[in-house]
Amino acid sequence: MDPNPQLKKFLEPYDDSIQRLTLDLRSFILDIVPETNELIWDNYNAVAIAYSKSEKLKDAFCHIAVYKKHVNFGFNRGAELTKTNVKLSGTGKLIRHISVKDFHSFPSEEIKPMIWEAVGISEHMNSSLLDRNNNPKSIVMSISEKKIRPKS
Repeated sequence: MDPNPQLKKFLEPYDDSIQRLTLDLRSFILDIVPETNELIWDNYNAVAIAYSKSEKLKDAFCHIAVYKKHVNFGFNRGAELTKTNVKLSGTGKLIRHISVKDFHSFPSEEIKPMIWEAVGISEHMNSSLLDRNNNPKSIVMSISEKKIRPKS
């Protein structure tokens, strides 16, 4: 699936390495779960991208949050994961993440089973997600007027 054309525009204020890392993580997710939708928010303090088999954030299984010097790769129900071979950060009720500075250090083989478990949790919460999505979309959900970005 091609990214929404606005995604690259949203990433422009970030260094090339952060843009590349974001797109590499995006490809990683889409290679594993190609039927997922991509839900994009150009928020106040970060560009956030959620991956959901529906068009709803509540069904998302993982996400990417783009910051000036790193990208967070997170699980929306990460606190419920049992196949965690990677130490996840976060103290909230559900969301957990790892901070990634370059794709070469990203523990992709350890993360894959975690993604599949996260997809399973999402499908368990909403059984309609078991139906294959044959038309995945990259959708801009909202754009904040005011933003904190690393460069003009």
